[in-house]
Amino acid sequence: MGTNAKQVGKAGNNGPSLTRDQFLKAYYDMLLIRRFEEKAGQLYGMGLIGGFCHLYIGQEAVVVGIQMSLKDGDKLITSYRDHGQMLVAGMTPRGVMAELTGRSTGYSHGKGGSMHMFSREKNFYGGHGIVGAQVSLGIGLAFANKYRDTDEVSVAYFGDGAANQGQVYESFNLAALLKLPCIFVIENNRYGMGTAVERASASHELYKNGEPWGIPGKRVDGMDVAAVYAAAEEAVKHCHEGKGPYLLEMMTYRYRGHSMSDPAKYRTRDEVDEVRKTRDPIEHVKHILLDSGVTEAELKTMETEIKGIVNDSAEFAQTSPEPDPAELYTDVVLEA
Repeated sequence: MGTNAKQVGKAGNNGPSLTRDQFLKAYYDMLLIRRFEEKAGQLYGMGLIGGFCHLYIGQEAVVVGIQMSLKDGDKLITSYRDHGQMLVAGMTPRGVMAELTGRSTGYSHGKGGSMHMFSREKNFYGGHGIVGAQVSLGIGLAFANKYRDTDEVSVAYFGDGAANQGQVYESFNLAALLKLPCIFVIENNRYGMGTAVERASASHELYKNGEPWGIPGKRVDGMDVAAVYAAAEEAVKHCHEGKGPYLLEMMTYRYRGHSMSDPAKYRTRDEVDEVRKTRDPIEHVKHILLDSGVTEAELKTMETEIKGIVNDSAEFAQTSPEPDPAELYTDVVLEA
């Protein structure tokens, strides 16, 4: 085992160890998401991003840890807080930022914006603006995988605010009934819009919500990328063995408001600062890397590279043309 393959961290008590290279990749991906989101927030403030814009800052370990357990062909679908999923799926920062700013070079040709962009090539089937709607679509993707007899899984992300929607439970039932290879991921960031989960859900253990249908569940520290990876590996294995769906409740936290228009007055600044100080997922991995022998200079070089990529995506977006008015009439009806 070479130096870079040295195991430097454990993912839970019995979980697989992560190598230094894996932690480096996780650090890079999480930092890319955060810097991208910070830039998106700046562009929104400048009036260059219209409509809604829901940032993923603070939740980076969830998508990065899960993506580490997936392979080409596995499918992703999520809600409107979707930029992180896009980037880890391999969608380019240029294409994503261009879509956010409504440009023709964006993934949905400037017509989807922040909440509705897709990439069939990267098996990313969209952010969806209707709360919980993506879950039933996610089991449709899983049904396609099973029908075609592939070993691919579908990952359906949704938040604590969507966890008690009716279509979510209908999806649990059908996925369990047909033993569909679907991983349900509840990103419990503690607030559905502005309402604390404890005030909105009679169930305070959302990972148990699939129990009536026999769906196993696990609560995971969603601020620890290694713990997320270990849980995702277990869920993927469960699906590959033909046992049906699996439910993961990721305990995470968003630092910004529900959307860019949300002043987030329903929580204290001290609460946010405490999470940043004690549980930040990127700082956690940074300390692991430094303890393993990675130098500050190496991390600084990585950060400089990411800053250049993000700045380039913003420049590309701002200099790309807006869609032709004729685009209003395309992608409306598919004639087959």
